[in-house]
Amino acid sequence: MELAGRAARFGNQILNIIAGILTLLLFLYGAYCLWDTYMTGRGAFLSNDLLEYKPTPGQEENPTLQELMAINPDVVGWLTVDDTHIDYPVVQGEDDMEYINKDVYGQFALSGSIFLSSVNSRDFTDPYSLVYGHHMANGAMFGDIIEFADPAYFEAHTTGTLYLPEQTIPITLFACVETSASDPVVYNPQAQEKDVSGLLSYLKENAVQYREIGVQSNDRIIGLSTCAEAETNGRVIVFGRLESE
Repeated sequence: MELAGRAARFGNQILNIIAGILTLLLFLYGAYCLWDTYMTGRGAFLSNDLLEYKPTPGQEENPTLQELMAINPDVVGWLTVDDTHIDYPVVQGEDDMEYINKDVYGQFALSGSIFLSSVNSRDFTDPYSLVYGHHMANGAMFGDIIEFADPAYFEAHTTGTLYLPEQTIPITLFACVETSASDPVVYNPQAQEKDVSGLLSYLKENAVQYREIGVQSNDRIIGLSTCAEAETNGRVIVFGRLESE
């Protein structure tokens, strides 16, 4: 009996040790997940060294942007949407997957980059230019795009700026659409080869938010696309007009 009691106590000790190890591993895993989430979110915002290349508002030419382009020739511009977290360089890869998980320096980053569709001209001279960015829960990258579906937010945010190497272009925002990733109008910039009349008709009919700014078929349009929160293939896109000088 005494031997059986010792064996039982020893077995309990072993079980307690195993349970303690499992609890510690679960704690460490949870801590790692929290740390990884924090680092991913923090990495999605502009670093201090990247801020050095941000163009200065009010200037026509943007020499700091040209310096960034010398580091990575895939950089095509810098996009700012006023009073939001959207304030990033824009890159363009050989396809639309290249910068899904790469930062502006070409290094791996879960938050990816803000990137221009690979089918668009890098100088934004197409009738319709489409720009993508991840939806980050902390508002980084294109996380603020989904806020434009709210009427009050949409009314309060009307402007932005596209900085190119030798040109600064104001943006007037005028529409927000909720759709799917397979939308044949929104996600086919090449369909608007001559003008954006078809796109404008679509926006007036399908936009969840829209303001009349007198946009014409010969204007240049920019679309800012990100993932929706509730649907796997859901997308939210904000549209703006690239203003002429």
